Amino acid sequence: MRKVAVLAWLLPLLPLASVAQDQREKTFEEIVNAPVVLRLPGTAEVKVRGDLRYSSADPHLFMDVYSPPSIKRGTKLPVVLFIHGGAGSASRPKDWGIYKSWGRLAAASGFTGITFNHRLGFPAPLLGESAADVADAIDYVRSHASLWNADGDRICLAAFSAGGPLLSMGFDRQRPYVKCLVAFYAFLDIQQSELHRTHEPADRVRAFSPIAYLDDDHARAMPFFVGRAGLDAIPTLNDSIDRFVAYALEKNANVVVWNHPAGVHTFDNQNDDGRSREIIGAALEFMRQHLR
Repeated sequence: MRKVAVLAWLLPLLPLASVAQDQREKTFEEIVNAPVVLRLPGTAEVKVRGDLRYSSADPHLFMDVYSPPSIKRGTKLPVVLFIHGGAGSASRPKDWGIYKSWGRLAAASGFTGITFNHRLGFPAPLLGESAADVADAIDYVRSHASLWNADGDRICLAAFSAGGPLLSMGFDRQRPYVKCLVAFYAFLDIQQSELHRTHEPADRVRAFSPIAYLDDDHARAMPFFVGRAGLDAIPTLNDSIDRFVAYALEKNANVVVWNHPAGVHTFDNQNDDGRSREIIGAALEFMRQHLR
């Protein structure tokens, strides 16, 4: 596992994560392997198809598919693809507790949950490489959907943290099967991020800033859910969310914002409180409404 690189990305939030629970600084493993705090019936019975190789571009590009334990004959369930942050494929984020629990939670809610490793990294984001991986993952899901009783024409992209820029792909008119987007404590404008500007050319930084698409009517119409952590310590992250939300409202875009005032980065598995569960539940209902 590229623990050092990932830990560098998460380091600013470690003290806050410990305050949220037991005043003890948590280890990297404790943070990423904690499950999502919302519990639903049936999560233990979910069916998991593990370690499916969806691309040969990198040796670690595998995905897991989460399905409800029983599906009525002829049913085609909508799909939620969970896009992890800047950890790198070798860290196998799909195997972390947070994403495994999101996959189970999605399946227990009546979706086909997809978790997968991709090359988004730190400090070099590798936006082009990770976008190619996301595109390959989508293509793989769509081409195999019938094997899983899934509907490849009803897809939600849900991104976390540094994975937020990859939601820009959901605005592509050539992907009409993407029906909604969900961002949890995610970068939504990287044009003022020093890290991204240092490692990526200016045109790519703009291309992977969701805010840059809001002048387009197709992007404005795309249902977009934003979950914000009020106490997020990742530099410029909340600033990017706030700029996106302000411009989305100015442009009258189809955006829904839920803020957790006491939430830390990864509040969905670090703040075990009613507000976290409320936001997670609202995100699942948002998916349900827009994937019907």
